[in-house]
Amino acid sequence: AEFNLGCDVQHTGHMYRVYVNTFLGFGGNFARQRYEELVLNQTFVYNRLHSQQTGLSPKMPFLDPCLPMGLEDTLMRGGQTLYVRGRGDWQACVKLLQPLLEGSNGSQASLVGAYKAPIDFSNSEFYGFSEFFYCTEDVLRLGGQYNAPTFTSAAQEYCSQRWEVLTQRFHGGLYSAHADQHRLKYQCFKSAWMYQVLHQGFQFPLDYPSLRTAQLVYDREVQWTLGAILYKTRFLPLRDLRQESIRQAHASWLRLSFVYNHYLFFACILVVVLAIVLYLLRLRRIHRRQLRLAQHTLLWLDKVVVPLGQGNVP
Repeated sequence: AEFNLGCDVQHTGHMYRVYVNTFLGFGGNFARQRYEELVLNQTFVYNRLHSQQTGLSPKMPFLDPCLPMGLEDTLMRGGQTLYVRGRGDWQACVKLLQPLLEGSNGSQASLVGAYKAPIDFSNSEFYGFSEFFYCTEDVLRLGGQYNAPTFTSAAQEYCSQRWEVLTQRFHGGLYSAHADQHRLKYQCFKSAWMYQVLHQGFQFPLDYPSLRTAQLVYDREVQWTLGAILYKTRFLPLRDLRQESIRQAHASWLRLSFVYNHYLFFACILVVVLAIVLYLLRLRRIHRRQLRLAQHTLLWLDKVVVPLGQGNVP
């Protein structure tokens, strides 16, 4: 979308071309829901085909590569319960998440096949915020300049740690103040998902140097709603919402209003100057009247007071 944020017809320099797209269903939290449904369906199908009992009791849990080592959890969908235990294999988690990039079951949505505006990675700069920032900073403490090998190594190390160790680190204050139990539990999954979305979904090169994860840009919090506002304002100025004839009439009115406002301004200045002149003339007139009054007083004193004094001389 191309839109103008200029305030009138003469100001056309604020032209922007913006590409905005929302990939619904591919955010971290919703992706986790889809992942759990995938694990449930695949495990129950596997049990049925091979007469197995995987995940049906705490003693025989499904070993989830996307949860930290030793973390025990249960997944419940439609009256079915699956017992899981984390095995902390980040690379296996990345591979397991690949089908989720194609969208949910029965949906045509796809992050891999969806249209995305062409990107010149040799001449571009990107900021990752929201989940991208939390995923790199809250636990891994890698917020800022993104480096794929460094991020991969830190994510693998985190996933391979036992849940008890991660909990001790959390209570010891080794993670960000924004980190909580939910972040601790799903950091392994979300780091693998973010990696897949970034490099498989959006095709960012593994050696791309100009991506920063951030919460603030120029001391302002960055949110996806800013992109939505930019998209909504593509019809600004409001004259673009009207028909061409109405827009032309509106532009003519703006020009007339511009001329009228200038005449009004000069008229106000003239009135103010005249008022100041009249006020000065009035002050001058008052001053002259006071001088004449003072002169009359002196003459009266000279004629009355001085002769009386001469009559008293012996």
